[in-house]
Amino acid sequence: MTDTPSPSPVSDHGASSIGRELIEIARTTGLGLAIALALRIVVFQPFTIPSSSMEPGLVTGDYIVVSKLAYGWSRASFPLNPPLFKGRFLGRTAQRGDVVVFRLPRDPDQTWIKRVIGLPGDRVQVRGGQVFVNGRALRRTPASLMRDHDAPARQVLAIGERTPNGRAYVTYDGGPGQAGDDTHVYVVPAGQYFVMGDNRDNSLDSRWPREAGVGLLPAENLVGRAKFVLVSWRSNASLFKPWTWLNLQWDRLFKPIR
Repeated sequence: MTDTPSPSPVSDHGASSIGRELIEIARTTGLGLAIALALRIVVFQPFTIPSSSMEPGLVTGDYIVVSKLAYGWSRASFPLNPPLFKGRFLGRTAQRGDVVVFRLPRDPDQTWIKRVIGLPGDRVQVRGGQVFVNGRALRRTPASLMRDHDAPARQVLAIGERTPNGRAYVTYDGGPGQAGDDTHVYVVPAGQYFVMGDNRDNSLDSRWPREAGVGLLPAENLVGRAKFVLVSWRSNASLFKPWTWLNLQWDRLFKPIR
């Protein structure tokens, strides 16, 4: 008579223990991803600066943190811009001088960054490269000649600018007679903003129609307010070249965005 071996209770216990561990790992991983997604939607989101339009405050390679709490939430706050609702939930008005990240009106898959110059109801005009809001020029401080951070062969004037509410920052001016130096008067409608890049002669912004630049920016396209530079990589750094990952612009780490 041949004895048939019975399943080992130890083996069954081991298998069930492994199964419980795998379930627990999956549950923990799923919870972590859910929390990360919720924080990304509700609280903050990182972005990389791909161009020079916001120099000198922001340069190519900056990895910035954007607050989603600043202006409330709209469909633009969510990944893929889903048509969940119109307008903004708990919306708050951006202020003159805020640096904002937004979905480009003509192509919401693109996220851009500019500075708020005009609020709803404002009249904005550029004359001779100087910005006027409601007929008054934004105050400027003496200029200094320097090299463009991202294009050292290009000389620019660094000019301090101050908004009526006291926000101060530095802009780049490529010289007189540039495209966008003289505009008509833009009247900003309700629910929209007039935005400009700090690198005034290297920025397609609200001075250009929507087909070429930003046009007037709908408030519901706002993603959030840029708060600080977390880290910044030099131009020759690459995700696919691990030996370049520490090729950083060290003076830009944790730099507040003014």
